Amino acid sequence: MAYRVIWSPKAVEDVDAIATYIARDSPSYAAAVVRKIMDISRQLQHCPMAGKAITEFSDSRIREKFAYTYRVVYRVEDEVVTVAAVVHTKTLLEMEG
Repeated sequence: MAYRVIWSPKAVEDVDAIATYIARDSPSYAAAVVRKIMDISRQLQHCPMAGKAITEFSDSRIREKFAYTYRVVYRVEDEVVTVAAVVHTKTLLEMEG
């Protein structure tokens, strides 16, 4: 079964900001990071539970996969995977709401 992957507006902004920041020093590395993030997004269509459950949350549906030094944070619900954020690995996550 293929899952539908959607991106939150925040996650899209995160990737844009990451690319802009890295590109100041290395456009080629910025492109590689974005490519890796997009590859992960495509992988989530087929096996979203392959990502690691995030220790900051007690909800096992909130998971992460790594793209270099960035965490691709997503939630699996039914047949939908929502990419919620893309943050640096040193960033602590907090539940909104």
